Amino acid sequence: MVTVLGTGDSLLKVIEKAFPNLDIHARGNEITATGDRVAIALVQRLFDEMMLVLRTGQPLTEDSVERSIAMLRKAAEDPTSPEGSQSPSSVFTANILSSRGRSIRPKTLNQQTYVDAIDRHTIVFGIGPAGTGKTYLAMAKAVQALQSKQVSRIILTRPAVEAGERLGFLPGTLYEKIDPYLRPLYDALHDMIDPDSIPRLMAAGTIEVAPLAYMRGRAQPVFTKVLTPEGFRPIGDLQVGDLVIGSNGEPTPVLGVYPQGEKDIYRVTAQDGSWTLCCGEHLWTVRTASDRRRNKPWRVLETKEMIGNLRAAHARRYELPMLTGPVCHPEREVPMDPYALGLLLGDGCLTGRTTPAFATADPELAMALEAALPGIEVRWKSGPDYTLGRTRTAGSPVTTVNPVTAVMRSLDLHGARSHTKFVPEEYLNNSADVRLAVLQGLLDSDGGPVTQADRSCRIQYTTTSILLRDDVVALVQSLGGVAYTRRRAALGRKPGLAKGRPVYHRRDAHTIDIRLPEGVEPFRLRRKLDTYRAAGGGGRPMRFIDSIEPAGREEAVCIQVAAADSLYVTENYLLTHNTLNDAFIILDEAQNTSAEQMKMFLTRLGFNSKIVVTGDVTQIDLPGGTVSGLKIVQEILADVEDINFSRLTSQDVVRHKLVGRIVDAYGQYDAAHEAAKPGKPRRTES
Repeated sequence: MVTVLGTGDSLLKVIEKAFPNLDIHARGNEITATGDRVAIALVQRLFDEMMLVLRTGQPLTEDSVERSIAMLRKAAEDPTSPEGSQSPSSVFTANILSSRGRSIRPKTLNQQTYVDAIDRHTIVFGIGPAGTGKTYLAMAKAVQALQSKQVSRIILTRPAVEAGERLGFLPGTLYEKIDPYLRPLYDALHDMIDPDSIPRLMAAGTIEVAPLAYMRGRAQPVFTKVLTPEGFRPIGDLQVGDLVIGSNGEPTPVLGVYPQGEKDIYRVTAQDGSWTLCCGEHLWTVRTASDRRRNKPWRVLETKEMIGNLRAAHARRYELPMLTGPVCHPEREVPMDPYALGLLLGDGCLTGRTTPAFATADPELAMALEAALPGIEVRWKSGPDYTLGRTRTAGSPVTTVNPVTAVMRSLDLHGARSHTKFVPEEYLNNSADVRLAVLQGLLDSDGGPVTQADRSCRIQYTTTSILLRDDVVALVQSLGGVAYTRRRAALGRKPGLAKGRPVYHRRDAHTIDIRLPEGVEPFRLRRKLDTYRAAGGGGRPMRFIDSIEPAGREEAVCIQVAAADSLYVTENYLLTHNTLNDAFIILDEAQNTSAEQMKMFLTRLGFNSKIVVTGDVTQIDLPGGTVSGLKIVQEILADVEDINFSRLTSQDVVRHKLVGRIVDAYGQYDAAHEAAKPGKPRRTES
């Protein structure tokens, strides 16, 4: 009875004050109430609910009894209301988190509804006055999700608008400047997590606390190239609505472009020599060998998180994703069959001093070349040499330009020698079929399969042209493959033999080792294709991060794309992104965000992530004329599925009782002055 009635009958006094028309007495283990029948039924249910709470081991306070009475009265007045379907005991016994001997749980029905909404929806807006537990409960749900491994990181952020333009003039480092604006988030963290483990979790990136302005900072220098359907473009030139290439090779629109100012830049290099530039907070989708063995999902890490941790037992730790499909460039008309062009770039003579020629020891290639070039007859000359002459027809003029020569002139390849050949742009930025046909022609003529015992087959290609080397690498990477290059110096190399006489190497040779994804056939020449297939294909193309090095400071920009996995193709066909996956993200004091900031924040949502936005629209600190992003978002996203708006009131204030009364008093004052403004019609609400 002591626990039911409270020390010194404190709980009983609360009940008597709430029901002044009832005569309530407690004698021994019996409680009697006389008076109005409806009120008696309400008190009887109240004591039943109190007993249910006490049997779970939860204590009762005067505040919880007052809230229970309010809930039961509301349910009695309107059985169809949310209070009618919820009991005080179910609210007060719903534990979210237990930390150091104390439990965190909702204290009002609206708080319980808010917590349930976080469980059921991906994005939840908690809107209400100060002291209603919006941020605290969201933080508890975030820690609960982290501890149960539903997410891999917590990101806490607030807009630091009070500092305005004067932030730079505040004393101390950046973190000392912004610390006062983030302090409430730190305080809530210390209530829920062992304080000794917080620095370790923050150092590992598991918990990130940052002002909203720095949430964007997943950026690349403005001159960094990003792949679009028309080819590579500087990221600084992109605008909202432009198309870039996603991880599946297909175009995806740009949803947002956010300038970042000057940032510290790093060069991220893969083991195949490909590299790109980005800031320290830029995000990378990676996985380790252990992740792959255990079939774990890809993880998302910041650039700076991986620095100094790139090796595991002398092996590269972080694997990068590859394109899951060939890049989709628009199909363009070309003046020559792409396979024929690849053959001629490999073993053709295009100097212009003689009739175009082709050298091969495989008659199959000579026949394929003739079939691909209408109006051309491939004539055997001697040994491996063939000439490409016009097909002779009765009455045709002798002075007609050779069709191959005419095409080579139009492609700027006329007069090209082995060390100056290249793949024309209209073939590089063409459909996947065209690009593959060019690559097959090059590999059938100057490349081949390289088999190794107990290993999958490599493909090797050699050229003396630096331009052609880079073009072959681009063709391979655009098809989802990987290419490694190495140089063999001409100086000091053993000469070859031609009819018994030595032939010295005049130019360095560039050898490319190639791996293409399953289903992409690198050869058409039967003997090479049979060897490749017999060896089980080329294996799985893989890329690993090899190094991350400082590269100075540059003007940077952040983009957001619409792709489902948020990945886009940057330089050297590397896949990167700037959206947060597997994260619980809380935006506090959201009333102080602009409409643009709110859009930027919400569109950062990644896979398996959850966002909770909290704020009080009656306490906006934005400069005059700036519309609060929290206000306008309620109109924009009101009917969007999987987004919930939970509204709390002064009745949900869990601080000192006086706070709720202050909130109500300010609300009445604002309503009265709004109605009294001249020129505004008075509005009555039913």
